[in-house]
Amino acid sequence: MRYDDPLYGETIIDEPILQALIHSPAVQRLHHVLQHGITGLIGLTEPITRFEHSLGVMLLVRRLGGPVREQIAALLHDVSHTAFSHVIDYVLDDHDEQSYHDEMKEAYMATTDLPDTLGRFGYNWRDFVDEDAYPLLEQPSPRLCADRIDYFLRDCVGLGLAEQADIDRAVAHLVVQDGRIALNDLSVAQWFGHTFMQADDASWANFREVGLYELTARAIRRGLEISAIVQDDFWLTDEVLWQKLHAHDDLHLQALLSQVSLETEFVWDEANPTFLVSTKLRAIDPDVWHEGALRPLSTLDPEFAAKRAAYLSRKQGSWPMRVISR
Repeated sequence: MRYDDPLYGETIIDEPILQALIHSPAVQRLHHVLQHGITGLIGLTEPITRFEHSLGVMLLVRRLGGPVREQIAALLHDVSHTAFSHVIDYVLDDHDEQSYHDEMKEAYMATTDLPDTLGRFGYNWRDFVDEDAYPLLEQPSPRLCADRIDYFLRDCVGLGLAEQADIDRAVAHLVVQDGRIALNDLSVAQWFGHTFMQADDASWANFREVGLYELTARAIRRGLEISAIVQDDFWLTDEVLWQKLHAHDDLHLQALLSQVSLETEFVWDEANPTFLVSTKLRAIDPDVWHEGALRPLSTLDPEFAAKRAAYLSRKQGSWPMRVISR
C-alpha cells in the first residue's frame, strides 16, 4: 500500500494489520470528521481531517522507529473523536480539558469493527485504549509527542506559519532519547516553541474560533433539548450531523445555527457579554538533547520561558464575548 502524505511524502505500508485498520470502517469514518470542527466546515480554517492527522501520527511514529504496536496505537488514537471534534467538549462544558473522546474511547471502540479486526491479527483491542502506554505517541503537556507534533505541523501549513522546507527541517531534527521525542538542534527547538504559540493564538485558542465553537455548542445543546438529535449522533460525521440539525423546524435552533457563520463577529465586552467562555491553551516546552541530557527549552532559553509564561497568563481565564450577527 502506498500512502502519499503532504507533510512526510510517500510511504510504503506493507504490514497487513496496518492495511486492514486503515481500510476499516471505523478509521475510514475519520475522512469525514474535521480536525477543526465547525470552522473547517464553514471555511474559516483548512479542512484537515482526523484521517489525515491519524495517518500522519502513525507515519511519524514509524519514522522515529516505533514498533508496529505503537503505530497501531497512533493510527487509532483519534478513532473515537465525535463529529465536529472538540466542539463536543464545549457542548459538555469541558472547554479546558477537551478530553471527551478519550473518556469515551473504550466504550466507542467496543461498538466498532476494530475488536474483530485486531483480533484476527492476534491483538487485544483494549491494549490500544490507553495512549499513555505509548511514549512516542503521547506525553503530558508541554512535552513533544507524535500527536502534538503532527497536528502542529499540519496546521502550520494551513495557517501560513510554515512552508514545506520548515516542515522538512523540523522533522529532520527530531530524535528519540530515553524513550521520548526531542530536538537535537536548539534553533529548531526555538522555532517549535515560538511557532506553536503562534498557532495556538491564530487558531486553537483564537478568540473568533472559540466564539464559533461556543455558538455551535449552544445549537447542539438545543438540538439535544428538543430531540432533534440524540447523544449517539455525536459519532455521525460532520456533514450528516450538521444537516440533521438544520432539518428541524425549531425557531430557536435555527436562530442559533444562523449565527454559526463567517459573517458573525465577536467583541470583547466585559460589561455586556453574550457569554463567558474559556478554552484549552497549548504552549509546548520541547525537550532538547543538549550535552548528553534532555533539557526543556525553557531552561536553555530564558527569553522563550518568559514569552511562554506571559502568553499563558494573557490567555487564561474566561473571555467575555459579545456576539454581533450580520
